[in-house]
Amino acid sequence: MNIKELQGVARHMVANHRGLLAADESTGTIEKRFKSIGLVATEETRRAYREMLFTTPGVEQFISGVIMYDETIRQKTRAGEPFTEYLVKLGIMPGIKVDKGTKPLAGSPNEKITEGLDGLRERLQEYRKLGARFAKWRAVIDIGEGIPTDYCIRANAQALARYAALCQETGLVPIVEPEVLMDGGHTIEHCAAVTSVTLKVVFDELYVHRIALEGMILKPNMVISGMKCPQQAGVEQVAAETLRVLMDRVPAAVPGIMFLSGGQSAELATAHLNAMNARGPAPWKLSFSYGRALQAPSLEAWKGQVAGVAAGQKAFALRSRLNSTACAGTYASGMEKAA
Repeated sequence: MNIKELQGVARHMVANHRGLLAADESTGTIEKRFKSIGLVATEETRRAYREMLFTTPGVEQFISGVIMYDETIRQKTRAGEPFTEYLVKLGIMPGIKVDKGTKPLAGSPNEKITEGLDGLRERLQEYRKLGARFAKWRAVIDIGEGIPTDYCIRANAQALARYAALCQETGLVPIVEPEVLMDGGHTIEHCAAVTSVTLKVVFDELYVHRIALEGMILKPNMVISGMKCPQQAGVEQVAAETLRVLMDRVPAAVPGIMFLSGGQSAELATAHLNAMNARGPAPWKLSFSYGRALQAPSLEAWKGQVAGVAAGQKAFALRSRLNSTACAGTYASGMEKAA
């Protein structure tokens, strides 16, 4: 493991107000999204969609890396160039999702554990050869009656740490993603408490597993109200609570925090990120690693049609630019209409 190399990749990922495109949806997930525009999900339609995003003119100004799915990292452009090689030429780092999804947690079936550690070392070595320079593993922490349990948080934190150790051994920067879900009716205060405990346990485990913090990226949820909560916290409160928890739990050695959007609308995810950066310098770079919040407008504009590629790329470029602006703390809602 070359710490300086890992640190260089991690810093590149959050440099110059750029963020990540999370294009790592499973086949099942992207099938659901394609259904929303009346498109059948095949290997070719999925490839064409990824190419539409990756070849958007000028997107390298705003996007530093792309998280891919196993299928995608093996695919090529219509001209026959591997996606990984095409992206690297633009200065965009290829990455890969390596977890195998969630299953019911034994002993606590209302909670989830992420699987995929078996054979992970060998898979990481293969992905490295395919061009990946970072990886991602997502753990899911739900809030509900009697949950999360300490058992669930600890089990997922240990899996995250084991994954991170294998990544760094292989020369890949691990994105550590402990996601506290926003699906419930909990208040922002409840979300803050669970997020705080989760991050504490995660970093305890990262320390035990000897993770070089300067060679990793944290991808957490924002501290927000549950979607079913009758009182939704405002943008400034979300920014204040999120930063309070992060300042308390995340070591300054971590180069960057790249938030997940977690089901927020594209505009709200951008506004929340901007509000945090507008509050002034933090110990780490605050950026984005968005999936649906970057892709949804583009998918709707594209509609699976060759004639829609230009419109899809325009929508993707806009959201990428606005989120980059939010990394600088200079985004304003009026930019949505002006664009």
